[in-house]
Amino acid sequence: QVQLLESGGGLVQVGGSLRLSCAASGRTFSRYAMGWFRQAPGKERDIVAAISTSGGATYYAASVKGRFTISRDNAKNTVYLQMNSLKPEDTAVYYCATAPRRGLTTTPGTYDYWGQGTQVTVSS
Repeated sequence: QVQLLESGGGLVQVGGSLRLSCAASGRTFSRYAMGWFRQAPGKERDIVAAISTSGGATYYAASVKGRFTISRDNAKNTVYLQMNSLKPEDTAVYYCATAPRRGLTTTPGTYDYWGQGTQVTVSS
């Protein structure tokens, strides 16, 4: 059974940093693309960042480009999201997800397993 476990969320002040981690189990991690999504109250779940199996290709939403960095360690079965210069509008529940493909994807429907989410709150 595939499991994704996010960690690293919390409360941070504007301009601060957090690093989210997502530990995967139950499938060969290195064969699957990964993504981070977020959902704020009353809003849809949106792509934040995505990464290919090798880590050689990445995607960022315009709202986080230059501030967030997605990376993966295939030896540790873990994907990371480094978040810097955080803003109040970054407040949301952050989810990691895995897709059965090598290339990155930004479409939620192409991901087949999701984590339970971790809350990130940026206070002003």
